[in-house]
Amino acid sequence: MKYDKQALENAIKTKKMGHPLYFYPETDTTNDRIRELALEGAPEGTLAVAEQQTAGRGRRGRIWQAPAESGIWMSLLLRPDIPPTQASVLTLLAGIALAEAIEAVTGMEVGIKWPNDILLNGKKLVGILTEMDCDMESIHSVTVGMGINVNTKEFPEDLKDIATSLYLESGKEFDRAALVGQAMKHFEALYEEFLEQGGVFAPFKERYRAKCLNIGKEVKVIGSETYLATALDITPEGELIVKRKDNGAEEVVFSGEVSIRGEE
Repeated sequence: MKYDKQALENAIKTKKMGHPLYFYPETDTTNDRIRELALEGAPEGTLAVAEQQTAGRGRRGRIWQAPAESGIWMSLLLRPDIPPTQASVLTLLAGIALAEAIEAVTGMEVGIKWPNDILLNGKKLVGILTEMDCDMESIHSVTVGMGINVNTKEFPEDLKDIATSLYLESGKEFDRAALVGQAMKHFEALYEEFLEQGGVFAPFKERYRAKCLNIGKEVKVIGSETYLATALDITPEGELIVKRKDNGAEEVVFSGEVSIRGEE
């Protein structure tokens, strides 16, 4: 199963998402490549894909393991005409799109850990890192970085209990180019609908909620303070509603990190 620029171009059958395509045998991070291309005027839908990343990163400065010939490391350029305050929901839309694409290709059911991870059998399969270039009133560009553990055979000792791959869960190798094609197809459909609906998350709430693993579970909220809570629901804006364990108050989590208890 070839994985190069030609194979990817053959697999991506979309109008905009994934065009043009830049393929890097090795780079530091595809997010950085897209941000550079955005500054040079690259159009919405530009996709950067790397066979290997040497400095992949996740939220809160974490390192994302991105070895060669095993996973999908890619970043997509968006230029949505929406207020910067609404840009965070693009991470949630990417989660829906990737979950649906993975299920379409593999037949395995995955879940989303709010706001930016996809889990399979309780372990991390996908990470999403969204970065934005904007001013107070408008968005110049949004970079949606996506890492998928596809054919990874093993993980370092410190990750093997919390990370997994499609191969490890199924015993089968998957065509990475075909999965990228499906990801672009699903994201393009969601994104078009998102813009048609005025750039709001509400129409997608139930679709996201149905896959959200946090709902009804005890979570650890990590932000300006750390506390335990029960995740109750998703707001129409895509935030997480939680009920604190210490005082019973309901709060809306806008930022920071939420961890399913026991996963740390």
